[in-house]
Order: sequence, then C-alpha cells, then structure tokens
Amino acid sequence: MSSTTLPSPSLFRRRSVASLTREDGAHALARRLGPFQLILLGVGCTIGAGLFSLTGLAAADDAGPAVVIAYLIAATGCVFAGLCYSEMASMIPVAGSAYTYAYASLGEIVAWIIGWDLILEYAVAASTVAVSWSGYVNVLLETFGVHLPPRLLASPFETVTPAGGGHAHGLVNLPAALAIVGVSLLLIRGISQSAKVNAAIVAIKLAVILAVVCFGLPYTKAANWHPFIPANTGHFGEFGWSGIIRAAGMLFFAYIGFDAVSTAAQESRNPGRDMPIGLIGSLALCTIAYVVFAFVLTGLVNYRTMHGDPAPVATAIDQTPFEFLHLLVKIGIVCGFTSVLLVLLLGQSRILYAMARDGLLPRFFSDVHPRFRTPWRSNLLVMVISAAIAAFFPLGELGSMASIGTLFAFVVVCAGVLALRRIDPARERRFRVPFGPVIPVCGIVFCLGLMASLGRDTWIRLVVWLAVGLVIYFAYGRRHARGD
Repeated sequence: MSSTTLPSPSLFRRRSVASLTREDGAHALARRLGPFQLILLGVGCTIGAGLFSLTGLAAADDAGPAVVIAYLIAATGCVFAGLCYSEMASMIPVAGSAYTYAYASLGEIVAWIIGWDLILEYAVAASTVAVSWSGYVNVLLETFGVHLPPRLLASPFETVTPAGGGHAHGLVNLPAALAIVGVSLLLIRGISQSAKVNAAIVAIKLAVILAVVCFGLPYTKAANWHPFIPANTGHFGEFGWSGIIRAAGMLFFAYIGFDAVSTAAQESRNPGRDMPIGLIGSLALCTIAYVVFAFVLTGLVNYRTMHGDPAPVATAIDQTPFEFLHLLVKIGIVCGFTSVLLVLLLGQSRILYAMARDGLLPRFFSDVHPRFRTPWRSNLLVMVISAAIAAFFPLGELGSMASIGTLFAFVVVCAGVLALRRIDPARERRFRVPFGPVIPVCGIVFCLGLMASLGRDTWIRLVVWLAVGLVIYFAYGRRHARGD
C-alpha cells in the first residue's frame, strides 16, 4: 500500500505481524542486546528512588511491616502483565512496545491512542525523574561543600530562598535539563554504549541496597515487626488487610519500569528467547530487592515514626553506627534516578520511532543515524521536549499521569494477547502465556481496578491529552499511515 494514497482507511485496520517484523535496511536498528543487558535495563528503570521513599510511606500510612506482603501482591499483578508482554515481544520483536502490539491486534485507532498515551507517560516520567535527580544531586554536592544557586534549581513557578535571605522565584532547573541532554546524547551514541553505562549504574545501585541490608540487618529489632499486620483503624486503607491492598496499589507503580524493556525488542539479538528472560528476570530481581529492603527498613525503624518523614531510609540508617552509609544511600539514590532516566528516554524515543516508521507521525523521525544505528532525530525531539518540561515546570501534580498511562498500556497488551490468539492462532509464539486466557484476563481486571482508584484530575488530564492526540490523528496520521 502507498503511504500517501489512503483517503479513508478503516479506523480498526490492523498491521500484520509479517509487515511489522519486516526489516527496512535504511531504518533498521542495531541488534546488540542480550538477555543480561535487557534484565539490567529493566532493573535500571524499575529500581529508582521509589524504593527509598515509597516503602516508608506505604509502611507508615497503610500497611505497617506488612508492606512486605503489599510488595508481593503488587508483583503478582505485574507478573500478569509481564507474561503477556513476553508473548507479544517474542512474536512481534520490534520497537514500540504496547503501541506496536495494539496495531497488530486491536487496530490502528487503538494503536494511536496507546502510542499517544505512552508519549505522555514517558515524557512526564522522564521530566519528573530529572527534577528529582537535580534535587538529590544538589544534596550530594552540599555534602562536599558545593552549593549551587537556588534559583538555578527551581522552575519559574516555584519559590526559593536565595543565599542572602528572603524569597524569590526560580529561574530554571538547570541540572535537570542538563541531565536529560547528557543522557540523550549517550543514547544517540549507541545502544551498546548506553547499556554498558546502565550496567555500571545498576551495579552501584544494587551494591548500595546490599550494603543497607547487610549492615542494617544486625540492628533490626523484632519489636518493630510486631504487630506485623497492624489492626485496621476503622477506615478502609488504614492498616489491616485493606491497608495492605491500598499499599499494593501504591507500590505497583514501583514496578512499572519493566515495561520499558519491551521498547528495546528491535535491538535484541534473539528477541524470541531474550525478551521473556529480560522482562520476567528483571521483575523477579526487583521483587527480591524490594521485599528484602522493606523487611530490613521496617525492622530498623518502627513504622509509626516514618509518618511524614521525607527520608525514611536515612532515618533508618541512623540506627546503625556506620556513618559512611549516609553518603552511600545518597549516591545510590542519584544512581537510581540516572538509570531510570536513561531507560525512560530510550523507551520514549523508540515509541516515537515506531509511530513515525508506520506513518502516523512524520517519517522524518524514523531516520536512523548511519553510523550509530540509533533513531537520533527521535532522540533529539524527546530531548528538547523533556528538557524544557524539566527546566521550567514543577511536575509534582503530574506524577500520577505516568502511572495511569502505564496501567492503560498494560490493559491493552493483555487484551492484545487474547485478540491475537483468535485472529492469528497459527503464528509462531516462542513464548506463550500459560493457562489459556486466565492470566490475560486477570491482568486486565487488576490494572483496570488500579486505574479506577486514581483521582479525577488524573483522568481529566488523560482525556484532554487523548483528545488532542485524536485531532492530530485525524488531521495527519490517518491519511499517512502506511498499512501493510
């Protein structure tokens, strides 16, 4: 089909798996990632500062020491989605993640909606992470006596206290913008170089977690784990089993990074084998780290004292005589943010690349660098947009947008597995979700339930963003879509 002579294609026209997996030499990405690098990409994006902050928050306000159980419940829900991602990625090993899977299974309009949704998810998430990275880097530098100007650490919409006293508005969050620029240039340089840097960062981050666990475990107190499941206060979500469920809903978002692994399917050497290993392997490793870390944290400090504490891990480490752990935790958090930022920017550029490759966005953005074999123009666009948002906007109110976008993607992928089994049952599946439709249906129900728990403002923002996307689709994408 011509990419410019489709006056009124069907809104639910699907791309065949064969056409999606057909390599185009001029637009092909380099396949250089093995299962180990994919696992590290998943760990790099999943284990971020959420480990150091959400654990204490969920324990103090919702679950008490039973936050350990909440992590396991949240992981169970992620397993449903992860298995569905594995089947799709092994069958359709191309860039684009949920967007591409939706195009093959549910049709063009659904693919556009989920692709546009993912662009928002990754942009907001990357910018938010960059702003948080800036704050923690400033704290780390102050440990060494380096003080950055407060007005260069905040957006124009935030009030700061300059060195001379008083109050002033911020100018620009310069470190946040520079972080995005630096990571984007690394991604343009090549996927293998990016993977090596991510591997080094993940090693540091896991070493910090291991140090906290090993040095902290001897100083835990059994009394802090009693009662393990605090009695409910009489209100839903305030301790008891309802509190554990609420905590699981919050902590689910600590796992969403493994979705980014599937965006690198087209750069995997053997996606039929490597993608399931990368997805499930990173999820398993993160779950072990979360559960062990939460167990030690709640043993070091009574969960009640963590209420309102902005740095519960630092408070917990105060219970040990090891001063060096304070610096180590700060380094671990900065490394955590850096690896999350790297994988988020990788994922967003690959989704943009996939949509441009299919004609739904200008083909210009699917061009691959002749030397580095990376979608450099997509990387540059993502860099400019995300750096501008991080530099000039406070994003605390938009944090939940990343969560609802990811949950929406999970629902679509689980539904896509069911649809493709009916539409294309004979297609080879190197990995197949066990137990028939049970796991995909459980994934849909689980994720829809968590989406329903999010606030009205989050839903309004999502609807407005999708409405803008539909205008672009009908004005440009529908007329330029490639088809098969």
